[in-house]
Amino acid sequence: MFTEKQAHIINSATELIARVGIQKLTIKNLSKEIGQSEGAIYRHFETKRDILLGIIQIFNETNITLFEKIFSDELTAIEFLERLLKARFECFAKKPVMAAVIFSEEIFQDDMRLSQAVKETMDMNIEGIQNIISRGQIDGTIRKDISPKQFAVIIMGALRLTVKRWHINGFSFHLETEGIQLWKSFEKILKA
Repeated sequence: MFTEKQAHIINSATELIARVGIQKLTIKNLSKEIGQSEGAIYRHFETKRDILLGIIQIFNETNITLFEKIFSDELTAIEFLERLLKARFECFAKKPVMAAVIFSEEIFQDDMRLSQAVKETMDMNIEGIQNIISRGQIDGTIRKDISPKQFAVIIMGALRLTVKRWHINGFSFHLETEGIQLWKSFEKILKA
């Protein structure tokens, strides 16, 4: 958990990334953003990497909350996946910077801690989706001829590509509408 000051720094970093891009996130630029000295930031975070790790941690906490919020034994696996996918597109539409950070593999490739944090995020998402798909295969609502892991990779890959396309194209299309169309295709593929 973060202190109030750390949360403020992380939120300011997120806003800065949203405006100028992740490459321009520096402690110097961040100190100007929040109107404090670089030293004040260093009292709360040792490095820029620690701030980025904080953004990833907040994303993961949001992710866990999302799974818990929409999980219900009364939902079929298909209904759960639909809610999950729609909620994820809605989250990225509201906070495009999360997509910029989570899907910015170029900033992570040379940093083992950041790469590991992103890998853990991806693994957590894939495992969660696999579990839902397994549940659907057991209750007969999801076809059994494709492994849960492969279905999860297909879903995560399509989600990631759609969000990345939206980001690269300057947010020129309605992400949530695109997500609904993607879901309709998934539903056809998944159903037993």
